[in-house]
Amino acid sequence: MLRLVLFDIDGTLIHTDGAGIKAFNKAFEMQFKIPNGAAGMKFAGRTDTGLARELFLKHRIETSPENFELFFDCYLNWLAHLLTEARGDIFPGVWRFIYDLQSLPEPPMLGLLTGNLRLGAELKLRHFNVWDFFQFGAFADDHEERNHIARAAHRRGSRLAGRELRGDEVLVIGDTPFDIECGRAIGAKVLAVATGGSTLAELETHRPTWAVTDLEKVRAREICRL
Repeated sequence: MLRLVLFDIDGTLIHTDGAGIKAFNKAFEMQFKIPNGAAGMKFAGRTDTGLARELFLKHRIETSPENFELFFDCYLNWLAHLLTEARGDIFPGVWRFIYDLQSLPEPPMLGLLTGNLRLGAELKLRHFNVWDFFQFGAFADDHEERNHIARAAHRRGSRLAGRELRGDEVLVIGDTPFDIECGRAIGAKVLAVATGGSTLAELETHRPTWAVTDLEKVRAREICRL
C-alpha cells in the first residue's frame, strides 16, 4: 500500500506560461547587467540552484553565496510579479487525482519533490490554490542535485510516518527522466506524465513503473492497488 506520494511541480501539477524562465532572465539582467542570460539553457527537470550555478559559470560570474542570495532574492520578486501576468494552468486530471488519493480508506501522505526553491514552489502553487494540499516537501534549498532532494523527501516522509518507509510504499510523480531517476534513487515507484518536458515515448524509454499522457488517464485507486 502506498504511504507517501511525492509530486513534482512544473510540468506535472502546473504550467506557469514560462514565468520561472522569464524571472530567471529578468533577475540576471537586473543584478548582473546581462540580458537574456538563460537563452539556450534547458530548465525541465532541473533545480533552481543548479540552473543558477550553470548561469553564473556560463557568464563567468563568481559562484559565491552572496551572488546566489542576490540573484534569488531578485528572482523570487520577479516570479511573484510575473505569475500575476502568466496564462498558466493546472494540468488535466490533477484535481481528481489528488481528491481520489484523499478519499482512499487509508490515504497516503502527500508531499512535494521539486527542483524549485521552497518559496518559489509556494508562490507557484498558492497562485493556483494547490499549496495547502501538501503536508511537506523537499526543495532546491535542500540540495543542488535532484536525487539528494528525493532522499530528503523520503527522510521527511518517514519521520512523519513514524518509521522508515519502504521504496514500494512511495510513489514519485513527475514529467521528465530526472524525476524517474530520482524516484529510483529512493527505490520508489514512478508515475511519469507527458505533460511537461518529455514526450510519452521518451519517458517510456526510461522505464518508469507507469507512463501516461496525463493524470486524466489513470486512477489513484488503480495505482494504489497495483
